[in-house]
Amino acid sequence: MPALPDPDRVAAILQEVAESEILPYFRQLTADQVRQKTRQDDLVTIADEAAERALSRRLPALVPGSLVVGEEAVAADRGVLDRLFGDAPVWVIDPVDGTLNFASGRPNFAVIVAYVSGGETLAGWIHDPLGKRTAMGAKGEGAWMDGKRLRVASPAPVGGMIGAVSTRFCDEALSRRLKERLQGLGRTACLASAAHEYLRLLDGSYHCSAYHRLMPWDHAAGVLLHAEAGGHAALADGTPYRPTRFGGSLLTAPDAESWTRLRDHLFG
Repeated sequence: MPALPDPDRVAAILQEVAESEILPYFRQLTADQVRQKTRQDDLVTIADEAAERALSRRLPALVPGSLVVGEEAVAADRGVLDRLFGDAPVWVIDPVDGTLNFASGRPNFAVIVAYVSGGETLAGWIHDPLGKRTAMGAKGEGAWMDGKRLRVASPAPVGGMIGAVSTRFCDEALSRRLKERLQGLGRTACLASAAHEYLRLLDGSYHCSAYHRLMPWDHAAGVLLHAEAGGHAALADGTPYRPTRFGGSLLTAPDAESWTRLRDHLFG
């Protein structure tokens, strides 16, 4: 496996960028500092852009020759995604995950960074600026926060599972089916931030999640951390998740057996 960047140094950069480029705008945004991208609920703010610029400058300096795939860079030029298929290691950046929350003054937003090489996620970080906490981990080395090893929830029957099951970004028939099947779960609550949903998976307060638009800045770090915390994730057809896969349904659960039961309940 290629040499990895110093995880604590990356975490420090995320914290510094959040403090300088994101938090000063929280609940201080003016109308001209927020704009719509593709849909009414798909927003970008001056904080997203400033944070991505800062991270795109500082993170590659840690690994000479590394490249960046940032959410806002891809919004401007989708060809940037091609870097994930090349030979150079790539920093995958979501500068403000949960922009709609951020722009609305709600606290569920975070910074997500994954380190990808050869089409595989090797390390990941999720930084919660308001909570002043960072989950981080590397392949084969566990997932950690504040010096404590993270563990997913214990397996539970489908009827007792708590989690975030999205019905967005899938076709109408699947959306309708999922809404019907959600009644068979314990409780579901989507937070409009994949980062905060992964944080709940990592601290054991959520058992499961399901997503249907698999952009790497939303999921590469979270799936890696979830696996390192003992969880099981795969696409609904059973194939492993990779950061080069952008479509399909991604499902997480505490272990492979409970994943199968959940998959059969939701998708079977």
